[in-house]
Amino acid sequence: MYVCLCHGITDKKIMKLSQEHGIYDVRGIRQITPLGSQCGKCIRTAKEVIEASVATTFKKAS
Repeated sequence: MYVCLCHGITDKKIMKLSQEHGIYDVRGIRQITPLGSQCGKCIRTAKEVIEASVATTFKKAS
């Protein structure tokens, strides 16, 4: 699913970046992608995707 329509960033890309780079917040994703730099409507959804990714990562580690 597209999270950021302005820049074509998907939930899968956000999850992948979060897991590969150990990013646990939107600020980290915004440092390596243009997420939220256009209209900003994607920030809330991106935050939810990152939280789900972190939860999944910690479940696998346990």
